[in-house]
Amino acid sequence: MPFVLKKYKAVKGKKIQQFLLDEAGLSLSVSQKLLSKNRVFNDQGNTLKNGQILKGKYVQVAVFEGHTRGLKPLFEVEDFAVFDKPSGIMVHPTRKTTPYCLLDEIRHHFGDKADLAHRIDAETSGLVLVAKNKQASTILKTLFENRECSKEYLALVKGRLENKITIDKPISKSNSAIVVRVTCGNAQGKASITHIQPLKFNEKDNTTLVKAMPITGRQHQIRVHLDSIGHTILGDPIYGVDDQVADQCLRKTLSDEQRVELTGAKRLMLHANHLSFIYKDKEYSITSKFSKFYE
Repeated sequence: MPFVLKKYKAVKGKKIQQFLLDEAGLSLSVSQKLLSKNRVFNDQGNTLKNGQILKGKYVQVAVFEGHTRGLKPLFEVEDFAVFDKPSGIMVHPTRKTTPYCLLDEIRHHFGDKADLAHRIDAETSGLVLVAKNKQASTILKTLFENRECSKEYLALVKGRLENKITIDKPISKSNSAIVVRVTCGNAQGKASITHIQPLKFNEKDNTTLVKAMPITGRQHQIRVHLDSIGHTILGDPIYGVDDQVADQCLRKTLSDEQRVELTGAKRLMLHANHLSFIYKDKEYSITSKFSKFYE
């Protein structure tokens, strides 16, 4: 488990935020973050809030300690690294009981100050850029925010797609029973643009390998855009299927064979294949080693 409880002997009468600074040796920003995320507890397991006076014997702090399962960076320089993430691994823990995620490897290799510069879905495989320090994190995240990092994905989609297409459809939250699902086309949504280039059609199974180049970076952008033009990505557990199937996929109650039958593949056939950007006046162009993920 990435989150472990560290126990400290309490100083009765002291405010919790001051205790974390003086006794636990944590910085002000880290202390505030832990308190705001409900990761500080008394000896009874009750959450301690900012401003509370300590009364118990102990203070327990849930901290993230990364561990490795052998995943190593594909590319690395002094300030950042790039991982080639397998499908099925979350980039960040969603709860304290998350057994493993990419952040485990990041913290294991580079320490507590290392962080993700951006995110991709758990089922999406491929390149994830990682900052090794706070300064690099600020610069790299700004590159993504300002759309100064070029991203290319490969996707295997249903049906025959013959011509290049630019999908320019706003993305907004959906009213679907599947809470993580988004929708596109609502004029009130966030502007979203994806360039799609067909690469290879497979007549045998009626699928097309495409290159997807998102200009914006919305949640599920490539997935919902392709679904909106009738070319759902194979293996997508959310788009192109009804609510019951989506629910079963998300709860992982389907066997691989059932999922293949219902969605076309046992995993989402979307792969973050290429990143290019300029960092400190140097141009970087990085390609995944698993470009033929679809075979």
